[in-house]
Amino acid sequence: MRKSVLCLLLIAALSVVPVLSLSSCHGKGSLPDFQVPDEFDSSRNYEITFWAKNDTNLTQKNVYLQAIEEFESLYPNIKVNIRLYTDYGRIYNDVITNIPTDTTPNICITYPDHIATYTTGKNTIVPLDDLLKDSKYGLGGSELLFDGPSYDEMITKYLDECIIQGHHLGIPYMRSTEACYINKTYVDALGYDLPETLTWDFVWEVSEAAMKKDADGNFVLNGEKVMIPFIYKSTDNMMIQMLRQKGAAYSTDSGDILIFSDDTKELLRTVAEETEKGVFSTFKISGYPGNFLNAGQCVFAIDSTAGATWMGKLAPHADISPDKIVDYEIAVMSIPQFDPSDPKMISQGPSICVFNKTDPQEVLASWLFAQFLLTNKIQITYAQTEGYVPVTLKAQQSEEYLDYLSRSGEDGSLYYDVKISATKILIENTMNTFITPVFNGSASLRDAAGQLIENTVKSVRRKEYSRTDDYFAGLYSSISSLYRLDQLKQAQSGSGSFRSDLGRLPKTSAALIVCIVLAWTAIGVFSAAAAVKKKKNSKNRQ
Repeated sequence: MRKSVLCLLLIAALSVVPVLSLSSCHGKGSLPDFQVPDEFDSSRNYEITFWAKNDTNLTQKNVYLQAIEEFESLYPNIKVNIRLYTDYGRIYNDVITNIPTDTTPNICITYPDHIATYTTGKNTIVPLDDLLKDSKYGLGGSELLFDGPSYDEMITKYLDECIIQGHHLGIPYMRSTEACYINKTYVDALGYDLPETLTWDFVWEVSEAAMKKDADGNFVLNGEKVMIPFIYKSTDNMMIQMLRQKGAAYSTDSGDILIFSDDTKELLRTVAEETEKGVFSTFKISGYPGNFLNAGQCVFAIDSTAGATWMGKLAPHADISPDKIVDYEIAVMSIPQFDPSDPKMISQGPSICVFNKTDPQEVLASWLFAQFLLTNKIQITYAQTEGYVPVTLKAQQSEEYLDYLSRSGEDGSLYYDVKISATKILIENTMNTFITPVFNGSASLRDAAGQLIENTVKSVRRKEYSRTDDYFAGLYSSISSLYRLDQLKQAQSGSGSFRSDLGRLPKTSAALIVCIVLAWTAIGVFSAAAAVKKKKNSKNRQ
């Protein structure tokens, strides 16, 4: 009998696991609306948690650690605990895993697409509209113990990128865009001159010319068996930027998915044709473009401006052994355009969000530290580590930063010329940058955009590609299903569950939920069994 009861209870527990993982993830209850305190209570001690991303770059890590040390010296009653991650995806997964239990960090470095997803938890993210302009604790506020930027000293374009659902749900931290890193030595050898603005036609033409081989099957350009003329690091950015340059649809601000169009189909057909010729590949398929570029096996490598320190024969963060690096002249240019007279490139880079807590004083302490990350010393020092750009006019127009930009090429580290050239591309093109609409599920749509290119390239390499409409109908269907894009409108309407809003629940999260349910079920079963046994023994004793 006891075994039968146990089995029934376990079956019941397993049957509710999907329900729990889908709909019980709304947490322990709504957090209260945040109200800015009239005064910061400096008589109390606070301990806040800061999650940040670091590419094993010790200089960046030290910037964070130094920032914490200096902040704690100003506010000795606020202790900041930092947790470093290797990529933003891991931060994202951990945040959405912790939302249901109200155990999110106080602050994290993240992306607006991710912040939009975090809002699925009721009052999880603090709207910063009132805080930004608060006379005491807002930007440039009278009660701040540090010299931060005023509201007018923020770059409005970057600040507005964090407006989600009509509110500032974050503040920008750093900004970057993409750049094309070019082996100019090879371009010259092929008989071409670099234009003032790169075009897609130019890149494809030169790349095709680089495929010429000698009688032994080696590429004439480098004398080797390996040559991939054009490699793209982030194919999501590639698709998004090509669509924007074409004036083609991607999505609406409200979350309508428009990417599965004839315009997208034509772009993918071009990608497939160039892949068939052997001139194009991606980071996920072939490897890091900077490595191929530095080894003389690539002509055009597109990566973030923040990746500049991996590019060039003297790159301080080169990822291959020195004996594999060839001697070549590198040129750094904006990404290719369809219309050079109307350039468009993506604005990217990390932002900062503040999580709501039951104690508004704790939230205010978190906001003070988030703001501290916008001070000149941190903005400039962090931007100098890679090809990032400070997000404040206060930093960009400072004598220190202007001096830094003017000393390009003085050495191979702080003043590394490729890094500063990449930085200047964004500064000069700030008004030509754009962001995609941000909404619940926009992160999934971004992933899907890149996967369209990745799957097309794989299909060509596997001899599975065809130009037919049936092929693209199948591709669109599989990508839509993979990223649950058909469920986004349901999530937007509020009828979707927490898991639907977030896309695919992380495997670790799902496993954790299963374990919790089974553990509590087992406790209940054994407790009930013990109670029954105790009652039976009591009756026997009677």
